[in-house]
Amino acid sequence: MNFGAEIPFVSHLGFALELFEGGESAISYTPKPEHLNSFAVTHGGACMTLLDVTMAVAARSVQKEMGVVTIEMKTSFMRPAPGDGSKLTAKGRLIHRTATLAFTEASLLDEQGRICSHATGTFKYVKRLATSATSVNTLALPDAALSVISTD
Repeated sequence: MNFGAEIPFVSHLGFALELFEGGESAISYTPKPEHLNSFAVTHGGACMTLLDVTMAVAARSVQKEMGVVTIEMKTSFMRPAPGDGSKLTAKGRLIHRTATLAFTEASLLDEQGRICSHATGTFKYVKRLATSATSVNTLALPDAALSVISTD
């Protein structure tokens, strides 16, 4: 399955899209040793990335030609996500949608189906911008917006 957009960080982590339809999503991931923290469990940042992408995919699943950007995200960690080479799966759901916003949730589960973490998120729908006759850019910020974002 294809995410519908090239996401280099997602490719780097090795996420595998399993469901992308009708307001629902599922993504599996097997953490590598470099994705662990000092307790030898999956780093919270990797878990949050998986939850974020899973919610974004759920939001996009009802209008796949649109992109989304994260507006806010809240994550609760309930148990460590294993770092022993076992597969993790995140399942997401679109809870509510307006013309411009998506309200979502996702849960990260271990191989035994136990919940490790849960997140809620709000996403803004954005149009993809054509970069050529055969490709699109999911989001192109104008230079003025980049200067506002700068932390210099």
